[in-house]
Amino acid sequence: MFATARNLQRGTASAAGLAALTLVLAGCGASGSSAYGGGYGGAPATPSAAGMAATVDLHNSSLGPILVDAQGRTLYLFEADKNGKSACSGPCATAWPPLLSNGGPQAAMGASAKLIGTTARGDGGSQVTYAGHPLYYFVGDKAAGDVTGEGINQFGAKWYVVGKDGKKIDND
Repeated sequence: MFATARNLQRGTASAAGLAALTLVLAGCGASGSSAYGGGYGGAPATPSAAGMAATVDLHNSSLGPILVDAQGRTLYLFEADKNGKSACSGPCATAWPPLLSNGGPQAAMGASAKLIGTTARGDGGSQVTYAGHPLYYFVGDKAAGDVTGEGINQFGAKWYVVGKDGKKIDND
C-alpha cells in the first residue's frame, strides 16, 4: 500500500509539472507569434553580449542606412517617448524590447559616438539612446536587417527605423 501511494504521488506531481510547463510554453508562443506578427527572432530583452556595453552600428537596408546593433538587428524609435524617457514597458517592452547596455554604449562604423547615450528605465535597466531617442528591437524581425516594425502604430504611437542622423525614417 505504501509503495502504491508513493507512485500515485509521483505521478500526480509529474502530471502537475508537465501541465505547468505546457502552460508556460503555450504562453510564450502566443505572445511571440500571433499577437505581434512573428516569432521572437534574435531580439534580446537583456543587456548586450553577457554584460558588455551595447554597440550601435550602421548598415544599409531596403530603407537606406539604418541603425542596428552589433549583430545587425534593426533598432527603432517610439514616437510616444518624450524627453529621452521610454514610454514602453510591460506588454509594450515584450513586443518592442529595449536595447540595454551594461556600461557606456559604443558607436561602430558609421554611427556617431556624439549621439549615443543612455536613459534609466523604470525597471532599473540602462537603455541606449541615439540623438535622445531610446532604442528598441521589434520581435517581428526574424533576421538581421529585417525592418518589419517600420511604421507600425502600436501601444499608442508609431514606431520607426532610425537613420544615421538619429531621425526616424518615415516611409508612410
